[in-house]
Amino acid sequence: MAEGKHYSALVDEYISGFAPDVQVRLQVLRQIIREAAPNAEEKISYQMPTYALHGNLVHFAAYKNHIGFYPAPSGIEAFRDELSVYKGAKGSVQFPLNQPLPEELIRRIVEFRVKENVEKAAEKKRKK
Repeated sequence: MAEGKHYSALVDEYISGFAPDVQVRLQVLRQIIREAAPNAEEKISYQMPTYALHGNLVHFAAYKNHIGFYPAPSGIEAFRDELSVYKGAKGSVQFPLNQPLPEELIRRIVEFRVKENVEKAAEKKRKK
């Protein structure tokens, strides 16, 4: 599959399975990720929308009361202070459905993950 600009009908299908107000939030999140990682491949992995560029970048999923965002442990750690107002775990954060999405923060986390994966890929290439 060619890298970049591949938008998955499976992600459309995933999003369409939620209430209209949740769909809007998921589409906003999807758009932020696409803009911050324009060359990432969009797919379904672990039953959730996933974006990959030199490996997985981020995943997201909707739940009853929140949207789970999974930028890997490094993405959580790098923005730990700003994310501290949200529930989360080592590699995830929960954005409550009754609060606005922190769009600028999400964008910066995705950009951080893109830079991290691109640098790791370049490093692997240099070692070969």
